[in-house]
This record gives sequence, C-alpha cells and structure tokens, in this order.
Amino acid sequence: MPFNLPNILTWLRILAIPLFVGIFYFPPSWLSHSNQNLIATIIFAGAAITDWLDGYLARVLNQTSAFGAFLDPVADKLMVAAALVVLVQLERLDALIAFIIIGREITISALREWMAQIGKSKSVGVSFMGKIKTASQMIAIPLLLYHEKIGEGFNPQEVGTWLIYLAAILTLWSMVYYLKVAIPQALKHS
Repeated sequence: MPFNLPNILTWLRILAIPLFVGIFYFPPSWLSHSNQNLIATIIFAGAAITDWLDGYLARVLNQTSAFGAFLDPVADKLMVAAALVVLVQLERLDALIAFIIIGREITISALREWMAQIGKSKSVGVSFMGKIKTASQMIAIPLLLYHEKIGEGFNPQEVGTWLIYLAAILTLWSMVYYLKVAIPQALKHS
C-alpha cells in the first residue's frame, strides 16, 4: 500500500466520515442545528474537492497505483452513502431515492469487479451519463445538507431535491446502460 499524497487524501476522506455523521449527534447546546448543517456541508464539500484533487495529483505526480484506484471509489461511495443515510434520518430525502443511488453503486461496483475478472473491465468504464449523475448528486447533497435558506429567494432544499431526483433518474439510466453492456458478457461466460 503506497503512502503518497493522493492516497493520504483518500484516507482522509474515509476518516472524515465518522466526524461527518457525528456532527448531527452533538446536542444543540454544543452545536446549533444551523452550525451542524454548515459543518456537515463543509466536510462533504471538502471530501468532494479532495476526490477530484487526489485523482488529479495522482496523474500529475505520476503516483497512480492499483491500491489508489481501488480505494478512491470506495471512499467516494462510503461518503455518499453516509450522506444519503444522514439525509434520510433528517427527513430531507426519501429513503427510496437513497436506496436507488446506494443500490446502483453496489450493483455497478460488483459488475465492474466481475467484468475485470473476465478481462472486460474497459467495457464498463465510467460513462458520460455516470459523470453527469455524479455531478448532479455531488451538487445536490451539499444543498440538502445545508438546508437553510440563503437570502430571500434561494432555497437549497428545493434545488437540492430536484437535483437528487435528477441524479436518481440518471442513476437508473446509467445502470441500465452498464447492464446492457454486461449481459451479453454474462451470457458468454455462464
């Protein structure tokens, strides 16, 4: 397991998850609900930025590794799953939407693992639809976490809700795309 800057950033994302979740368990006398929302939003946004940064640094510094390629998506999925569960607990997100997104991530991860074992991993690489889904999701989650109105006209909860529903639709659409690619391979190797 190489210890380089990109992998350290990935580990920091994983280590931030208990803090991210724990923020919402502090009593209001320690941390107001508004501050809980703000700190959780900052932690999640920091995780999203380091997700981009660790990949960029790995390429620029020529520090890519098989371990980093494995750990990076695991860290992303753990942080997103934690955020979705927190949002369901806070009643800011419908459990069905969280189930769709988390279920798709587990399904596609397993599919990618299987495709790699049969030497077809490139056929289930990240699609453009997957990138749009991720962008929509990574914008929606901080908006839903922040929750407080901004000024007179901007309601992050409303915008975040629309974006997370868009992410859920794109999640299903991209899962169908990946399954269409994988099913012929599954039939050949069964």
